[in-house]
Amino acid sequence: MTALTKDNEDHEIKALILDMDGVLWRGTEPIGDLPAIFSRISQSGFRTVFATNNATRTVMEYVRIFRTFEVEIHTQQVVTSGIATGLYLRRCYKGENEIFIIGESGLVKTLASFGFIHGTRNPKAVVVGLDRNMTYEDLRIASKLINAGCEFIGTNPDPTLPTPDGAIPGTGAILAAVNTATGVKPRIMGKPYPELFLIALERLGTKPEETLVVGDRIETDIAGGIAVNCPTALVLSGVTTMEQASASPYSPDFVSNDLASLLDEIT
Repeated sequence: MTALTKDNEDHEIKALILDMDGVLWRGTEPIGDLPAIFSRISQSGFRTVFATNNATRTVMEYVRIFRTFEVEIHTQQVVTSGIATGLYLRRCYKGENEIFIIGESGLVKTLASFGFIHGTRNPKAVVVGLDRNMTYEDLRIASKLINAGCEFIGTNPDPTLPTPDGAIPGTGAILAAVNTATGVKPRIMGKPYPELFLIALERLGTKPEETLVVGDRIETDIAGGIAVNCPTALVLSGVTTMEQASASPYSPDFVSNDLASLLDEIT
C-alpha cells in the first residue's frame, strides 16, 4: 500500500473505488491484462468496489462480464446507479411499489429486486435511465406524470455513452428531453452526486481519505470523488482527454494513461 500526501497530511490508500467502462474495458475489449492487474491489486492489499453510472445491467450481469475477463468478484463489490436508485426509493417510498420507468431490462430488474414495478396506474415516481428503445410515448407519459406531481429521478447525468464506434446519446440526453417538457429538474442518483460514493465507502468500510476514486470522466468520477473528500485518479483510457483534463476546474491527484500505469504510481 502507499501513502498519499493530500492537504499536507499523509494518508495510506487502503481501498479503490473503480469505474468500469473506460477504466477496465471498452465495449467487449479489456483495457490491459485484467487478471494481472487484479492480481497486483490483491497483492497490494487494496479493497475494491466497482461503482458505475451505467444502470442498464444488473449486478449479476457485471459479475459475468468480469468472468469473461477471467476475474472473479463478489456481488457486494458492484454498485450501480440502479442500486442507488433502488435504495433511495425503498427509503422514501416505503409501502409503495409502483413507479414509471424509462430504462432497459437491467434497470427494471434491479428496481424489482427492491420491490418496485413499472406501471402507469398510480406511480409515485418517474425513474429515467438509458433506454435505447425509448419511444415518444414514453416521454409523453413521463412528462404527464411529473407534471401531475410524481418525483422525477434520473439514474445518472452522463450525456453520452462510450462505444467502440464512438459516443452515443446517454441518460443525460433523455433527462434533458423530459426536463425541457416539464421544467422540472431530476434528482440524480449517480456520479458526480454523492449517493454512489457513500454506498461504496460503506461497503468498503474505509474513510474517504483512505479511498482512491479511479475513473475516466473528470466531470463525474473526479468531481464526485473530490466532493466526498476522496483522493482521485483520472485514467486517460476512456472519455476524458489530457486536453480536457487540463481545462477542467477539477484537479485529480493522479493522471495516468490507464489502470496499470496508475498502479505503477501508487504501489
